[in-house]
This record gives sequence, C-alpha cells and structure tokens, in this order.
Amino acid sequence: MHFVLASQSPARLAVLRAAGIEPSVVVSGVDEDAVAAALTDPSREELVTALALAKAEAVLGEVARTHADAVVVGCDSMLSFNGEMLGKPGDPETARKRWAQMAGGTGDLLTGHAVLLVKSGAKVDQAVGTQTTRVRFASPSEAEIDAYVGTGEPLRVAGAFTLDGLGGWFVEGIDGDPSSVIGISLPLTRRLLAEVGVSVTDLWSPTS
Repeated sequence: MHFVLASQSPARLAVLRAAGIEPSVVVSGVDEDAVAAALTDPSREELVTALALAKAEAVLGEVARTHADAVVVGCDSMLSFNGEMLGKPGDPETARKRWAQMAGGTGDLLTGHAVLLVKSGAKVDQAVGTQTTRVRFASPSEAEIDAYVGTGEPLRVAGAFTLDGLGGWFVEGIDGDPSSVIGISLPLTRRLLAEVGVSVTDLWSPTS
C-alpha cells in the first residue's frame, strides 16, 4: 500500500518521516479561497475538512495512474483566533498585524484531514476528520516580531506561526496534539486510516 501526501508542506513531510512513513508527495494546487467561497456558512471544522478533502481529491487522478493501491492524505490547517479563521498571512504586513493581535492570547489550531483509499486505480473509500489544539502565545516585543516576520517563515504557514521552527520561541505552550499544530495529526491520521481498513503499522518503511 502506497502512502501519498497531497501537500507541499516540508513540516508535514518531516512529521511523517520521523514517524516511520516515507510518502510520495503530490502537490494539489487547489485554490483554497475558491473552495472556501463555495461553502455556505460552514463551521470551522467543516471549513478545514472541505479544504483537506479538496486537496486529496485533486491529486486522485494522478495517483491512480501511478499507484493502483494507495492511500491519499490531504490536510489543511487554520488558526481560530477571536472568532476569525486565519490561514497563511501571505505578506509581511498581515503577519505583523496578526502577531500584534495574538501576542499573549490563545487560539485554536484546527487541522482537517481527508484519507482516500485507492484500490485497482479507483477510489473505494474515504474518511475525514478534524483535530483541535489550543495554542498559548507568548508576548514577543515589536523588535522580535519584526525579526520573525523578516525571516519569511510566518508568511507561509497557517496562523503565522510554527511550533517546530523559529515560531516555537514565541509559543508558551499547547493543550492537545503537537503533531497537529505542525500540520498533520498522527493520532487523527491513524484513526482515519483505520476507518478505511488500513493499519498504520503496515505503512511503516522497512527501516523503521
């Protein structure tokens, strides 16, 4: 059984590799804003799940052509802070404003996952779910925020922070699953794989 990660995130890839899986990476190229705009008043869980499923389904054709039997995993993460769902800032000014708001506060990092089971080149099953982890932010100085934004790291990640990179200096703690904050929840992925009849231990690479 082949494991396909429908994400270009190096953090998600690193989590899987550290946990014994060597996936193929197929980038979805999904227009996240278009997917979100097509939803009618979704809950925050419905939003991240819809985005994850769209990413997994977007690569399904390519995966089916190259791997007759596979599991495809799509993920999407957003930070829920003060009632607003925050994705990637995209530009320095937005990242700086978000950090000014988040400093000293708490938010919920939601990660939506979709697992598609491919057999004989066709999708035969799927499972979706979400994981929510509370994040407690530190209160970095303006100089620290400027320096962090200047690295470019927060521009490319949901909520404008990382746990496993430079952003980890400015996170006081989390309540929940750390792998989910990094981008792919190992506990949730294991449960969703089990729902489609796949044991995660069967996916471990031989060197694990």
